[in-house]
Amino acid sequence: MTSRHSGGEARPARGTRLLRVGCAFTYRAEVPAPAVFMVRPDRHDQVRVSGENLFTEPDVPVRYHFDVYGNWLARLVLPPGLSTVNYAAWADVPDRAEDVDEAAPERWPDDLPGDVLLYTLPSRYCASDVLGDEAWSRFGAHPPGYRRVQAICRHVHESLEFGRATSTALPTAADVDASGAKAGRDFTHLAISFCRALTIPARYVFGYLPDLDVPPDGAPMEFAAWMEVWLGDRWWTFDPRSGVPRKGRVVVGRGRDAADVAMVTTFGGPVLESMVVHAEEDMAPAWR
Repeated sequence: MTSRHSGGEARPARGTRLLRVGCAFTYRAEVPAPAVFMVRPDRHDQVRVSGENLFTEPDVPVRYHFDVYGNWLARLVLPPGLSTVNYAAWADVPDRAEDVDEAAPERWPDDLPGDVLLYTLPSRYCASDVLGDEAWSRFGAHPPGYRRVQAICRHVHESLEFGRATSTALPTAADVDASGAKAGRDFTHLAISFCRALTIPARYVFGYLPDLDVPPDGAPMEFAAWMEVWLGDRWWTFDPRSGVPRKGRVVVGRGRDAADVAMVTTFGGPVLESMVVHAEEDMAPAWR
């Protein structure tokens, strides 16, 4: 076992739900291949993580550090042949959906905090400069604030068709807007781009999202993508893919778009043989 981080017993607090979250990546490499994994839940949310366990098969050294956005990274070198990187933990999450405040206002750019202003600018996948005319024609007449962001999310949710096998790593939000059928992250990229075109700060978020109090869709679980938008004096969660508030979000990474928060970055061309993601409620934890 390469690395173990333990936060003590998995014991949910009052008003919370206990989840078991984790993932496993299996690669085949021809030569030693450096890799960076972003799989650990963020520590700044209202989520208590315990019983962490990150290990590799075969056993290889693992180093850890934080990137410029504060995301936690695990670095290692995949050896030639087959190797698997596993992560698992308990996550104690609030038993409620994300906050909603339809009165939350937009802020004038000059009033934005310095570390928020960055999220008004175009980035690799979020082509807000290309989509500016469309954003203003579709949403410019909406009253500024929370409800305008809701209108953006509603439009993206209704105009795109979700398809797990329809997207690659290449499309920008402008490409997505033109094609109409994409993967989960593309919904988020497009909504972020419309927000930024209207000078509303928006950032990309990904993490574990269990089916808590919603019907499962029957497809294999994947990492989920959503966005956070700065309104008033804080970040608010919006999910143009789900279309409704959800319980149990466990944030792993935040950045300008998916290029900043890749769950795995590899060097040397290893082939991904399989990826498994799980996030489900632990109905009978061992301490009971």
